[in-house]
Amino acid sequence: MRSIARGLGLGSAAMALSALTALAWPVAADAAPAGTASLYAPSALVLSLTAGGDADTGTVVRAVTLVCAPTPGGTHPARTAACRELRGSGGELDALTAPAADAACTREWNPMTVTADGVWQGRRLSYTYTFGNPCILRSTEGALFDF
Repeated sequence: MRSIARGLGLGSAAMALSALTALAWPVAADAAPAGTASLYAPSALVLSLTAGGDADTGTVVRAVTLVCAPTPGGTHPARTAACRELRGSGGELDALTAPAADAACTREWNPMTVTADGVWQGRRLSYTYTFGNPCILRSTEGALFDF
């Protein structure tokens, strides 16, 4: 019993010495834990489709997540194609929302608004675009807002 008590006493002393050494030793306060560094800048977006001309007051019809780095992920049904489009456009979404030139749609006003919020290659991204009606939305070429 005496050896167990002595062992516990030595163990406690060692832990106390380690704690004091850690407090006295200069260490960067904001150092990241090992293994958290990444070779890829974060790229994760929440994409939504809203019925109405304003994303803040309209009714959200659908929303998906899209993660592009380090590998495509999220709930987007065509995440690989959507990430490829984003990389090809350099994160400029206006090119991805342009309707096809030969789109045959009526001119009714039934607005549909798409949004993209999140981070693209380490930079904050907030994008909103309103289509005149669902037909024009479907006439865009690409997979980013096709969900």
